[in-house]
Amino acid sequence: MSGSNTTPLVEAGAESSTVSAVDHPENVLAHSSELMGSHPSYFTDNGLRTPGFSSSSSLPSTPGLSRSGSYIGTTTDDSDEYFQEFPPLDRLTIFDVLENLALPQRLEKLQRSVSAQTEKVRRQQQKLKSTSLNAKDKVVEELRRRVPTPDEQLDKYRKRMRDGVDRLNLRWSDAKSVTAREKMSFIAGVLNIFVSGYMMGALPEMFHYWYTAQLCYFMPIRYYTYHKKGYHYFLADLCYFVNLLMLLSIWFFPQSKRLFISTYCLAMGNNAIAIAMWRNSLVFHSLDKVTSLFIHIMPCVTLHCLIHLLSPEAQAERFPAIYNIKYSSPTSPDHYSLGAMIVWATVPYAVWQLSYHFLITVRRREKIAAGRPTSFTWLRKSYAPTLLGKLVLSLPDSLQEPAFMLIQYSYALLTMLPCPIWFWYRWASAAFLCAVFIWSVYNGATYYIDVFGKRMEKELEELRREVSRWQGSSDAGHSDAKETKGTDDQKGNAPIKESEPEWERTKVVDEIEVPLLDGKEGSTATQSSTGRFRGGKQ
Repeated sequence: MSGSNTTPLVEAGAESSTVSAVDHPENVLAHSSELMGSHPSYFTDNGLRTPGFSSSSSLPSTPGLSRSGSYIGTTTDDSDEYFQEFPPLDRLTIFDVLENLALPQRLEKLQRSVSAQTEKVRRQQQKLKSTSLNAKDKVVEELRRRVPTPDEQLDKYRKRMRDGVDRLNLRWSDAKSVTAREKMSFIAGVLNIFVSGYMMGALPEMFHYWYTAQLCYFMPIRYYTYHKKGYHYFLADLCYFVNLLMLLSIWFFPQSKRLFISTYCLAMGNNAIAIAMWRNSLVFHSLDKVTSLFIHIMPCVTLHCLIHLLSPEAQAERFPAIYNIKYSSPTSPDHYSLGAMIVWATVPYAVWQLSYHFLITVRRREKIAAGRPTSFTWLRKSYAPTLLGKLVLSLPDSLQEPAFMLIQYSYALLTMLPCPIWFWYRWASAAFLCAVFIWSVYNGATYYIDVFGKRMEKELEELRREVSRWQGSSDAGHSDAKETKGTDDQKGNAPIKESEPEWERTKVVDEIEVPLLDGKEGSTATQSSTGRFRGGKQ
């Protein structure tokens, strides 16, 4: 049937279906036959069928509601196969419906899911609880470790006080602060002054033996100690080079006038003035300071003995260079003027300066830059606040070392200018040596009083500050203990008796004696840990 025939039939049926179906039900079949008689799919050999259903189908379709002429009255194989999967409606029971829904399996699956989620939540809660407990324990342990108890604080301050007192006693008690080596150094230093003075007056011809013996004793010790401390670059300084020239002039080349005059100018010039410049001091108990003073002043004293205290016969026999220079006429070639002295002194100085520059400054540049001290680095640091130090430091790094070498040579030349006076005049030479020696004694007195004494005073002040801090901490500990006691009473806990805690039992601390200098000989004043002073006899 085409689409043009379907539309009027459906519209005509829609107009009269209500009236005819109610008033004349017997006409419904006839009317349907009249409407659909021309369509063969509505009728089979067995009679009338429901439109759109096959013989095995029990559920009607609704193709008649469509206006499409191509769908009315047609069936598909897919529809038949789909509906054949279901049983007839008259045979369908509630158990079939429940079986198709699979309710027990779904309920079991849902129950397992709920149980798994519950177990997961429970494990998470236990994990969080254990983590929080561990974190709490760690925090409590850390706080306990960082915040000591009052007893621990008391023990700590007791130990610090005792350590401070022990340090002070080590320096103030002669039996502990001065070691056997320092005692021997003190004795040797005093005896050295006594023996040197005696030999200058009684045996001047033997003084160069005394100087050589001391040099052989001090120099190995100096090399060992300086090499151990990392100061061995100082052993290449000019003062050690001058002592080497002294040995050569005395024992190997006593007839060389040029070597002798060079040695004399460098010793009486550079070495003698270096006592003031390098702050050499006469500190008897310090072997290092005694050695430094010996290296600078003993060559000068030895030359004074050889030139002014030795007899002419001994000079002519043992030291011909000194005799020829001293007793030569002003017009003689053996007579050396100031210009000749400076010229011949410059030659060994130039040899030393160039050797020092290439062997130390250039070849050891990396070690010096890493912190190994030299005379240049020491002078640059020591004299940095002065005008000359600021001038050198204002130059580029590449020019600082040449400037230092030029300044050092100028300094050597300035110290050589009065050397002819010291050579030709005995009392001028003696006065100069006395002035240099007094300068070293003054430096030693400054060390004993200002440095050594202030060091002891600093130790005492530090101990007093520790006592004050301990007293403040003890007062704070008492306040904390009282606050803790009041808090426990407010909470309803049993009150703590004041005589029970260890803090209260150790409230009175044993007195620790701090030795202080007293005006009376053989007596000291002692300070207790509470700050009170009391006198006592040793």
